Amino acid sequence: MDLSGLQGVLDTISSFIWGPFLLIPLLLGTGLYLTIRLGGLQFVRLGAALRLGLFTRKDPGSDGDISQFQALTTALAATVGTGNIVGVATAIGIGGPGALFWMWVTGLLGMASKYSESFLGVRFRKTDEAGEKSGGPQYYLERGIKGPLGKLLALSFAVFAVIACFGIGNMTQGNAIAQNLEASFAVPTWTTGIVLTVFTIIVLIGGIKSIGRVTAGLVPVMIILYVLGALYILIANVGALPDAFAQIFSQAFTGTSAVGGFAGSVIIIAVQFGVARGIFSNESGMGSAAIAAAAAKTSHPVRQGLVSMTQTFIDTIIVVTCTGLVIISTGVWKAVDPETGEQLNAGLMTGEAFSTGLPGDWGHYIVTIGLVLFAGSTILGWSYYGERNVERLLGRRAVMPFRVIFSLVVFVGCTVQLSLVWAFSDIMNGLMALPNLIGLLMLSGLVARETKKYLDNDPKLRASKAEVDRFMAGDPAYEDWKTQAIPVIRTKKR
Repeated sequence: MDLSGLQGVLDTISSFIWGPFLLIPLLLGTGLYLTIRLGGLQFVRLGAALRLGLFTRKDPGSDGDISQFQALTTALAATVGTGNIVGVATAIGIGGPGALFWMWVTGLLGMASKYSESFLGVRFRKTDEAGEKSGGPQYYLERGIKGPLGKLLALSFAVFAVIACFGIGNMTQGNAIAQNLEASFAVPTWTTGIVLTVFTIIVLIGGIKSIGRVTAGLVPVMIILYVLGALYILIANVGALPDAFAQIFSQAFTGTSAVGGFAGSVIIIAVQFGVARGIFSNESGMGSAAIAAAAAKTSHPVRQGLVSMTQTFIDTIIVVTCTGLVIISTGVWKAVDPETGEQLNAGLMTGEAFSTGLPGDWGHYIVTIGLVLFAGSTILGWSYYGERNVERLLGRRAVMPFRVIFSLVVFVGCTVQLSLVWAFSDIMNGLMALPNLIGLLMLSGLVARETKKYLDNDPKLRASKAEVDRFMAGDPAYEDWKTQAIPVIRTKKR
């Protein structure tokens, strides 16, 4: 089979997995179901969760590897990437302004899924031979769902996650960095590849503590820089915002008619691309963020679950919204390429929108630098996801070789064309989500029950570890959580 034929096969498989008959209804349905079971947790507790994650940041005296804030920024590093720049443009370019509405719906419902998977990641985490916390769907699916089904779901997730991390979390991100630096600053792709590879391996050798320190410093800066640039454009074009919002809400339910070079869409396309790209951006329901959450120092799984939930809010409701409104309010979403007469390529759309809205070359630079920082941090976040699943499959001894191989593959991504890798990565991401979503539905009763027990005692998330120990004393689930993560003792040979 030639490469074009293989590309067609992969695109067909990806379209089915991420289409309206499999992942889209399953993801939205799971998010809605969990929202109902948890009593609209993402709306009622959002303020307290943001305060705990962004301002309190720590649970002093709690067990774990990194702070709650570092766990949040590690997850944000993995999700705030090319999807927030190119993915949003793709959704709006094909689905029209209404696609942004469905990205919001995906984000709001996805917050319940993100809470649940992060809660479970901490609830069923273990301590490995190196004394580090390890958790995520590769563990909680087996520990929470007894019998062969739980083990099958856990192993399936681990295999798909390891494969996916080399694609969507590595080569595609490196390629985006290299191509943008070459186009903007004439930096050879091989030079970018070497620098990025060396940077990656230096950070990864230090493990999750090193990754946490880097992301805690990098992620807030990159998000603030990008959002400030977008806000400047939106303030400068404030007169266009009412019409932008009108288009978003009306076309979410009516679709978009053909305009100029725009191919046109109907309601199902707006829904499909809005949901698919929203999930691609925030990863709610995929289970990946639970892996970072499991490393957090926290006095109770509910607390870290709520902190991790804010990652979807920041990613979708803030960053994605900024990108989408800039594209729509500047009118670039319906711009035509003067050379081809067709709609402007999605890869150029966000850059063109920022260049239109900002003076001089500032827009161009902000998007390029933003993409480099976003994609670079995504590599770090996904490296941790990959290594935790490699450990689940092959043991702790495989972690360091994985870190080295993962870093070297970054160079490959910077220097080759990746159309096949993009399609294959989309498939692996979708296959990761399937066992996790099944697990979330099966474990939803446990999540709801233990969440209610905790929040009845600490509704504002202000309790200290000593206070948590006091009011949770005697609770079987809490005692089980405190004792199940006992380190594996490795006997040293003398």
